[in-house]
Amino acid sequence: MRQIVSTARRGWTTAVVALALVATVAGCSLSRQTTVSDLKNNTGRYHDRTVSIDGVVTSSWAIPLLPYRFYKVDDGTGEVTVISQRRSDRVSKGDRVRVRGKVGDVANFGGQAIGLHLQERDVAFRGR
Repeated sequence: MRQIVSTARRGWTTAVVALALVATVAGCSLSRQTTVSDLKNNTGRYHDRTVSIDGVVTSSWAIPLLPYRFYKVDDGTGEVTVISQRRSDRVSKGDRVRVRGKVGDVANFGGQAIGLHLQERDVAFRGR
C-alpha cells in the first residue's frame, strides 16, 4: 500500500513540474519584445494585433483641423509610423517611448505592407 501511495505522489509531482515548465516557457514567449523588423517581415502574423515597440521618436507632426497626431518610432531594427488620436500627449523628436498599439496597414501587395502603422493605444515616456 505504501508503495502505491509513493508512486501516486511521484506521478503528481512529475505532472506539476511539467506544468510549471510549460507555463514558464509559454510566459517567456509571450513577453518577447516585438521589433519593427518583425512587423515588416511578418505583416500577416501581426495584422490587427496589439503589440509594444520601444524606441526613439524620429519625427512628429499633426495635420491642422484633424484630430490625429503622427509620429515615427525607430527601435534600431526599423521605423514605424504611429497614429495617435491624443493631441494632448505631445510626443516630440528625440523622446524615448514604449508605444502599445494595434498593427494595421493601408494595403498589402505581394506580401509587402503598404502604409504599415500602429494605431496608438498607449504611450509611455522613458527618460524624458
